[in-house]
Amino acid sequence: MYLRSVARTPYLLCAGIWQHPQWLIQRRRSGWCHYKAVIFEANGVLLPSPYKTATDWEARNCIPAGTIQQAILSGGENSPSLKYTRGELTTVEFLQELGQQCFEIANVCVPVDSFLSDLIRNEMIKQLPIMAEAVWCIRAEGLKAALLSNNFCLLNGESFLCLDQKHFDVMVESDREGMRKPDPRIYKLCLERLGVQPQESIFLDNSSQNLKAAAQLGIKTVKVVDLEVALKELETYLGFPLQGFVPYTRSVRPSAEIPKDHLQKYLENVVGDHARGPLVLRQFGHGQSTRTYFVKFGDRLLVLKKELSDSLCPSGPAVRREYRVLKALSEAGVPVPTVLALCEDTSTLGTPFYLMEHCAGRVYRDVSLPALQPSQRRAIYAAMSQVLSKIHSVDLRAAKLEDLGEHGNYIQRQVETWTKQYQAMETHVIPAMERLIEWLPLHFPEYQKTTVVHGDFRMDNLVFHPDRPEILAVLGWKLSTLGDPISDLANNCMAYFLPPHFNALRGLRKCDLGHLGVPTAEEYSQMYCGHMGVGCPENWNFYMAFAFFRLAAMLQGLHKHSLTGRPAPGESSREDTEFVADLAWEFAIKEGFRVFDSLPTTKPLARRYSTWARRGPFLSRSYGTWPRPGAALVPKVPLVTPPTSLLGMAQGLYCKLEKIMDIQWGFLISQPRWTPCPLPELKCKAGQVNTQVSGHLSPLPGLCKLSGFSVLPLPSAAGGHGVAQ
Repeated sequence: MYLRSVARTPYLLCAGIWQHPQWLIQRRRSGWCHYKAVIFEANGVLLPSPYKTATDWEARNCIPAGTIQQAILSGGENSPSLKYTRGELTTVEFLQELGQQCFEIANVCVPVDSFLSDLIRNEMIKQLPIMAEAVWCIRAEGLKAALLSNNFCLLNGESFLCLDQKHFDVMVESDREGMRKPDPRIYKLCLERLGVQPQESIFLDNSSQNLKAAAQLGIKTVKVVDLEVALKELETYLGFPLQGFVPYTRSVRPSAEIPKDHLQKYLENVVGDHARGPLVLRQFGHGQSTRTYFVKFGDRLLVLKKELSDSLCPSGPAVRREYRVLKALSEAGVPVPTVLALCEDTSTLGTPFYLMEHCAGRVYRDVSLPALQPSQRRAIYAAMSQVLSKIHSVDLRAAKLEDLGEHGNYIQRQVETWTKQYQAMETHVIPAMERLIEWLPLHFPEYQKTTVVHGDFRMDNLVFHPDRPEILAVLGWKLSTLGDPISDLANNCMAYFLPPHFNALRGLRKCDLGHLGVPTAEEYSQMYCGHMGVGCPENWNFYMAFAFFRLAAMLQGLHKHSLTGRPAPGESSREDTEFVADLAWEFAIKEGFRVFDSLPTTKPLARRYSTWARRGPFLSRSYGTWPRPGAALVPKVPLVTPPTSLLGMAQGLYCKLEKIMDIQWGFLISQPRWTPCPLPELKCKAGQVNTQVSGHLSPLPGLCKLSGFSVLPLPSAAGGHGVAQ
């Protein structure tokens, strides 16, 4: 069937698109179309008419013409066919009564069971391509599509309609609901499940009686006699074309139109005599710093990326920069779309743009890869880690990318940039973000390698081969620069900690990775590090905190723009931003207060947090959280607590550390950073830490990670000599 075959074919995508469904903006916001849903009958609209199919079958089998149709329509409201579509008869009972009616009409034995299960079902799956494409176009514009059909089941209990539910937002079938058209209740049920009002929907059917009942409820109706005529009428109501569908594209919005005559002339010069024919344009989503179009010129399928005058990104690179990166990486062996030409003449389309080949392949938007087998899933993740390592292994000098960005201090510059971006878009106080803005600059990695970084490396920015775990192209290079490669790895691993249905990015949180065959975050990181020939980063939690901090800043920007009604590449809520910020702070706690790794994490607003960092020879930095307006005051409990408030193993550890600090205090004054030495012996028994101390300190695996700690003076209020950070 057509809709299912479309689903199986590779998704056709191009570079630089935010590959998320959130860019489908509701028409009620843009004024583009006031309709919100289109409702289809299956028989005679999406599928061939069963009566025409029956007539052809009767002619081939020497059955008097019209026998089956007459038998189905006879009997009024109590006819076997109507009772069957309402679910009042079993399949066997219906076939018995239908066969008896056919015999009385034609005086011949009609094998109705064979007709229904073998012939009609085989014919009905030959869906009408013109209508199937219309469904795709409707959903691409952000409208909902529903199926409302008088249906029945086959002998094996399967639905007579071989339509895949994932292509519709709602499916209402009469045999499952116990009512059928033109009963007003079934229309109301469909509208309720769609979440729309009657005047916000359009209904297509080939039955005048069914259309009349829908119109009486206030639903706009289109009678389907000739498919092309019906589609033209539907296009008039909707205001956009229902042909020429390309996955992840939509019709070009009026505000995004470009002069097609100028573009056609340019293409004729660039492509030459290789392509001739009409120029077809469709639009990919909402660009941040660029606007992207699908271009069909003759038999050539291209992608055009055009610069905008403003941007939601704080430092979105111009198209010239992106063109240069793609060209250099392609020559270095990194799988990227093939770029064709760069045009910086603003008289052509108003702003600079570049052209590239349209990359056909498969893009996975769900990181759990539900359509694949466990072994295939692991192979997909392995291919993803390998390509990421290939990006980070590009020789900057050979690729002539040494001047792509500044060398060193990438994380520092990113934190500064995204902090400014967040503060410019702030709509309310998010305590976790306030703490992160203070915490991140105090915990920058001491060493940062410099490589090409993608800046937004995710699974849905990759085009895979349709039949094997091979990446054909890496998309979305708008944030690429020179930077710390571990930031890309952390960005790639965010999905492990996000829920499966998170608005901004689908994740794997609480999924059974072993059952799925998906490697854990640690295993995936080890895959990458194995390809790079390096060990896993020691300050991994910092990089994860930074990745989620940056995502929270992006989501805050989207939230601010959604409140102002300005177009954005996605949608975000206040809750989304706060959730991601809290995730970032959880990683910060793990990184910045490692001695407490074994203690449960409390909710951010339940405690007052403090952190300490060197400013000159002493520590002098603290910050806290504040409850939301109207919330009850919470006790100010310091994160670094006196030993009397610690329990069990943590209290014992604190006592040991207090003694060691007395011995090691001299090293703090004479050295800028204290490097701990190994302990001769370390044992943990019955929840107590037994340590033989000879003036040295060693990490405690599984309890705390002290190898990167500094011994710092503790305020007298804490009642001790120092605190480990």
